[in-house]
Amino acid sequence: MKIELTDQQFRYLLDLVYIGNWVMNSTRGDDRIKEYDQVEGLVFSHCLQQKMSKLVELYQGELIPSRRFAEGGIHEAIEQYEDIVFYEILAEELALRDFDEPLSRENYSALMERIDTYLSEFNAHGTDHISIDLD
Repeated sequence: MKIELTDQQFRYLLDLVYIGNWVMNSTRGDDRIKEYDQVEGLVFSHCLQQKMSKLVELYQGELIPSRRFAEGGIHEAIEQYEDIVFYEILAEELALRDFDEPLSRENYSALMERIDTYLSEFNAHGTDHISIDLD
């Protein structure tokens, strides 16, 4: 297979591949899915021919994204995504908890309004107003 990309498109592809592998493997510890690591290494190996060698490094015989790449802002993008997902899931779970009846077509809009209320609260105050009764 041959894919032709501009330098900028290739740079975007590096971000996408890195983020994808991060999602698949970052929480797996030693149980990483090696195939994703291999694809990441293969894609990043093309940095050498694209005059982007600073974005890749050799580690234990494998080409991996360099520290420079990893520290270049990609984790800020991942963190932004994680924050948004966290608040959206939390808002949905709290809204569902608040419902006294099973979710249906008739009360779906009320659920969405409750989710929006929680999201507005989180947008304004983060988790500052959340409390947990441990009794």
